[in-house]
Amino acid sequence: MGGIKDLCLSEKSRNPHVIVKKIMKLPDIPIHGPIHHFIDGAAFLTALHNAGMEFDLMEALTELEERSKLMPGATCGKWGVCNSASSLGAALAIIHSTGPLSDNDFYKDNLELTSRILSRIAELGGPRCCKRNGFTALLIGAIFVKEKYGIELEVEDITCEFSPLNQQCIGTRCPYFKKTTES
Repeated sequence: MGGIKDLCLSEKSRNPHVIVKKIMKLPDIPIHGPIHHFIDGAAFLTALHNAGMEFDLMEALTELEERSKLMPGATCGKWGVCNSASSLGAALAIIHSTGPLSDNDFYKDNLELTSRILSRIAELGGPRCCKRNGFTALLIGAIFVKEKYGIELEVEDITCEFSPLNQQCIGTRCPYFKKTTES
């Protein structure tokens, strides 16, 4: 995952979607799978760091990488928990140094962020799409940090470039589906 961390460390954007799309276009990133449990939070951490939040980005990415390895695949369908939400929750927990025994507002914030993300992913429905869920998690994450901490991440109209690679793409039901003359 060194290529992902290297990209994040050299990135200057405050837009988590721009960052995650760059990561998603790296040669070894599949259309779906547990790697997204790392890259979604990594894009979030990078955007927050670039927006002026003070923390050691390399240290945070390394910790997120370790935590993401503990997140199994297919939990969206099997457990009802998409790890795009877990990834951003873990990123926030790393920044805030919270753990299971924390008794503060940051503990609450981590849980609130993941619940908001999961709620929106649930509204969109399935089948699973790691791209759609990652884009959604990052959008909700950007809204959340602006609301809670006054941190403004750049967001844009998100357009998915990966639909042709996804055999389960829901097409026009997806808010990020790239509408073309072929669709």
